[in-house]
Amino acid sequence: MSNTQNDEIDALLPLPPVTFHILIALADEDRHGYAIMQDVAQRTDGALKLGAGTLYRSVQRMLEQGLLSEVSTRPAPEMDDERRRYYRITAFGRAVARAETRRLAQMLKLARASGFAPGKA
Repeated sequence: MSNTQNDEIDALLPLPPVTFHILIALADEDRHGYAIMQDVAQRTDGALKLGAGTLYRSVQRMLEQGLLSEVSTRPAPEMDDERRRYYRITAFGRAVARAETRRLAQMLKLARASGFAPGKA
């Protein structure tokens, strides 16, 4: 990875939690907005429920940052709504998500060493 890309990644960290959750929701498949909201709610056991405004403002910013792309391929028409827009995590988005994961793991390690979190330091 180039120094320029590392600098671009570092400039985005720490990620807002909503951004990180959206990246996680898109890690394994393309999804439309409502499916992203459902995935985040399910993964967090309902602790985080994204509203449409929050989701689409975040998605727009993430598109501008190059973390996501809009996908033109669509499911079969009988399984789709033509109004839906589908999103995919980009290679840059994956790199940013990995960097944020490393940052969070380091924070957890520090918290454990200080006695703020259970588990091994």
